[in-house]
Amino acid sequence: MQKQFYEGKCENLLKRPEIRFAGIIDEDGKLVSGGFKKDIRPFADDENTLNSFMEFASRFSLRKEFDKTLGPINYLAARRDKLVLISFPFPVSKIILLISAEPTVDIEELARQVVTIFSDVS
Repeated sequence: MQKQFYEGKCENLLKRPEIRFAGIIDEDGKLVSGGFKKDIRPFADDENTLNSFMEFASRFSLRKEFDKTLGPINYLAARRDKLVLISFPFPVSKIILLISAEPTVDIEELARQVVTIFSDVS
């Protein structure tokens, strides 16, 4: 995996004010690039919530049983009172981008930004 490539993409996402966490998760559910924004103070249960969501997103996103009828998963989002969790699967490389954002984030706009950032191969 191109750790430096993904690290740069996560850093780019973390520049956005509403993003709290951006990380690449491997197929085993382990964080391999990215992390929390430096000036963000995580909620008391942020890490547990992220770990649980990583596990769920990893298992669910890599499943293929509905791809033929419904198409592949573009992203999964969970809106909570205090934050939004979004995962973007990259099925070919079997990794997932996990983002934690402020509850005010526009999920569709963020999805467009992620596609733009990750489509740029530089």
